[in-house]
Amino acid sequence: MHTFIKWACLSLLFFITGTALVAQEYDEIGVKTEVSEPDEFGEAPLDDVVKKEIMLERKVLPYQPIRESDIFWEKRVWRIIDVREKMNLPFAYPEEPFFKILSDAASKGDIPVYSVDDDKFTKRLSTDDVLSMLSKTDTIVTFDPETYEEKVKIVRNDINPTDVKRFRIKEIWFFDKETSTMQVRILGIAPLINVTDSEGNFRYEKVMFWVYYPQVRDLFARHRVYTLGGNTNATVSWEDLFEMRYFASFIIKESNVYDRRIEDYARGVDALWESDRIKNHIFNFEHDLWQY
Repeated sequence: MHTFIKWACLSLLFFITGTALVAQEYDEIGVKTEVSEPDEFGEAPLDDVVKKEIMLERKVLPYQPIRESDIFWEKRVWRIIDVREKMNLPFAYPEEPFFKILSDAASKGDIPVYSVDDDKFTKRLSTDDVLSMLSKTDTIVTFDPETYEEKVKIVRNDINPTDVKRFRIKEIWFFDKETSTMQVRILGIAPLINVTDSEGNFRYEKVMFWVYYPQVRDLFARHRVYTLGGNTNATVSWEDLFEMRYFASFIIKESNVYDRRIEDYARGVDALWESDRIKNHIFNFEHDLWQY
């Protein structure tokens, strides 16, 4: 009898302990049936079903090596991505705009940033140069409400990501005769910002800085893109978006002997026609190779 009571007590103890462990594991994976307020020194509640870390652990695959002798044909192209187009709306997603990803990484020194003196990535900017570019200090005069004395206050004005409406892309299209395929490699990305006068009138558009795309692929792979389909759990990164060419753009320049842009010899509708002509030329080049 005593042995039976002993085994019953042990079984009950194991059951209670196992239930506690299962409950503890159940809470740790983030699946909670009740939302409780954190204690004074606890963590904030999880604003999701589970803590999502898959994107943070993603690694990009290196490009396939290309031999110089295998490049049969090549053309450099410069494009403009306008975030106001419907297909490009993810670039302006309010919670994490694309420009904010670039600016945060550049200001922390996590990615190299290059000067706009040229688009060949020859001069690297320091972190201080980037910080001075992304924010400006100004002085304002305030009045003390009690003594009515004037006080000069220094304020810092950071660039609003919504002010960056367009991005410039530099890329190379080439035909690899080893695989008999037309391929494209993005070389650089540069944000463009509108410069206005004291009254807020538009003056001109300025290139802020260049980032070398192969050096930021790892960064882009760790940031999720809000897709237009509305699936917030889609594991599509910015690196996937650029590699899949899932963006709308138009060509502003191709490599030419005069080193001129389309706007230097065409305006308005003619410039758009010229952009389409360059795009069709690249497409038709590969098509004509297999035309018999």
